[in-house]
Amino acid sequence: MDFDVIIIGSGPGGYVTAIRAAQLGLKTAIVERAELGGVCLNWGCIPTKALLRSGDVYEQLGHLADYGLSADNRGYDFTKVIERSRKVAAQLNSGVAFLMKKHKIEVIEGTAKLEKGGPAPKVVVALKAGGSRTVQAKSVILATGARARTFPETGLVPDGERVWTYREALVPKTAPKSLIVIGSGAIGIEFASFYRALGSDVTVVEMLPRILPVEDEEVSNAAHKAFEKRGMKFRVPANVKKLSKSKTGVAVEIEVAGKAETLTGDVAIVAVGIVGNVEDLGLEALGVKVERTHVVTDGHGATGVPGLYAIGDVAGPPWLAHKASHEGVHCIEHIAGLKPDNLNAPIPGCTYSNPQIASVGLTEAQAKDQGHEPKVGRFPFRVNGKAIAAGETEGFVKTVFDGKTGALIGAHMIGAEVTEMIQGFALAMTLEATEAELQATVFPHPTMSEAMHEAALDAFGKVLHI
Repeated sequence: MDFDVIIIGSGPGGYVTAIRAAQLGLKTAIVERAELGGVCLNWGCIPTKALLRSGDVYEQLGHLADYGLSADNRGYDFTKVIERSRKVAAQLNSGVAFLMKKHKIEVIEGTAKLEKGGPAPKVVVALKAGGSRTVQAKSVILATGARARTFPETGLVPDGERVWTYREALVPKTAPKSLIVIGSGAIGIEFASFYRALGSDVTVVEMLPRILPVEDEEVSNAAHKAFEKRGMKFRVPANVKKLSKSKTGVAVEIEVAGKAETLTGDVAIVAVGIVGNVEDLGLEALGVKVERTHVVTDGHGATGVPGLYAIGDVAGPPWLAHKASHEGVHCIEHIAGLKPDNLNAPIPGCTYSNPQIASVGLTEAQAKDQGHEPKVGRFPFRVNGKAIAAGETEGFVKTVFDGKTGALIGAHMIGAEVTEMIQGFALAMTLEATEAELQATVFPHPTMSEAMHEAALDAFGKVLHI
């Protein structure tokens, strides 16, 4: 046996799992066909945040007078904005390579395919350098991730010029003057936010009744208003009928409330979900169950095929890097016989737009649908001292408690840096905190996090600063 465990894919799920495996004393290999760190580190989470930071700073420069400051000749060098984003990704890519070496994890560069074997499927790797290599392990973990969903029948297919997915949107030569974003989930809204901050004319098209449809309805509605205030335009709900390209731009035919409409722009970004990378892995021959492009697993990541596991995006939603890492650690600890806790830990979600959106647990509507008697609290940043001092009064914190037990079952936030605050509610839910613990917690003053405390108080009629 060549290894104790082989992991296919080196994204946040794969490389974190490999590190934990090495810590547990398992001889570990990781197979990667592209870049270490996967899509998230190289073409997703990290470089988009670098772009968004550039957009935020540029946007702030336009409001210097609000702070008693002034500067002349506000501008940007788009090439350097993109270069900075790529340097950030490259730095972290090198960091993952260092971690692989530090933990003595063998990195096999190439494309993997599974074949029948025992105690786990054999892994045949078509090596980047040429030739092939077959390796075996006691356990194999699929962490192959996912990619952008496309719709060829309506022309929603990237061409690198006029139609982009997240990958093309990260490295254009120039910022488009006008942009149509199809899909209003986190990816679509983040790119819409970035390009709008740089001055692009941005229209977002969403087929569902509201933008950011997985978020609490109040947050979704507040975000819609905030984005419109910044100049974004929306077509919601709208069905995309056809996308046509020309040398100068794109035309997107949509239907809104039964009426046909055509949107035109320089570029269109397709951000309408993702599909799991399950092709060409040999899964059908092994009898691996796949539903809607995702591998079906049990609570430990097992696929039903002896010795074969799957984690992260390829194993289904939520499609989040931190969820993949969490699943991977759980999976390898289960393989090592440690009997880890189950995977039902609350998973926060974040959208790094301006304003930011963050949430964890159930929305108010979901709580009602699941039979809870929710007690809901809200607190706006417009009366928070730190937010007023910082000039960041937009947004609010919303908490959802179970009325019978007092347990915190959901939290939803919109405003400045709320993505850095949501972990407090995630920790509270993981510890099964009730309103008593949250209300008794001392929050530092002055901080925007005080709004979290006030929202918990408000749910039970104890709010102090309204």
